[in-house]
Amino acid sequence: MANAKTQAKILKTFLDLLGDQSYAEVSLPLLAEKAGVKLSDLRASYSSKTALVAAFAEMIDRAVLDERDEDMEDQPARDRLFDVLMTRIDHLAPYKRAVQALHDAVREDPALAMDFNPIAVRSQKWMLAAAGAEISGFKGKAVAQGLAVAFARVVDTWLKEDDEGMPRTMARLDKELDKGESWLGRLDKASKFAKSLRRFGQSLARGRRPRRRSARAEEAYREVMSEDV
Repeated sequence: MANAKTQAKILKTFLDLLGDQSYAEVSLPLLAEKAGVKLSDLRASYSSKTALVAAFAEMIDRAVLDERDEDMEDQPARDRLFDVLMTRIDHLAPYKRAVQALHDAVREDPALAMDFNPIAVRSQKWMLAAAGAEISGFKGKAVAQGLAVAFARVVDTWLKEDDEGMPRTMARLDKELDKGESWLGRLDKASKFAKSLRRFGQSLARGRRPRRRSARAEEAYREVMSEDV
């Protein structure tokens, strides 16, 4: 295993190369050459280019978590999350050209997007934790996935914006969080209905066939069916 100094040098070189070349053009031999390390040392540090992307995401995660504003703790969860995600944009700013290269690569290669998705979801789980909005279970996974997709849209707007005040980026983030709140409400209702169905199935498995839905199940059913999910 290479030491931390070598790993940091390789990651910096990777990001510098992405500032001038596409993701596909940055090969592992080229990276080793530019970083001044043997290919075996590169392999000992990072198993693949995807691992380098994961290391970059983790670096940004740590920077955001270090800057967590405890004065925001009494604010609504949505405001805290907005602040955390804008802080993430701030920390991405020095690497904007590298982010652009990664963004372009994902748009051109759906398979690569699938490889990067777990990295993005993991980062958003940490952003939710930083905002004090961590959610467990299936709902937590769904929220982190939805937030990863929403943040990718925000990044797309940010990459096209030249204004340092980032008014369009902030407006897009506002819009995405509004959509997320609405979607989360529908998820809650669908979850209630799914639980009612599970209880119904369990009753059948035990040989007790309910003559009709319970009042709670009926209410959940009506709510879900009335939603334009």
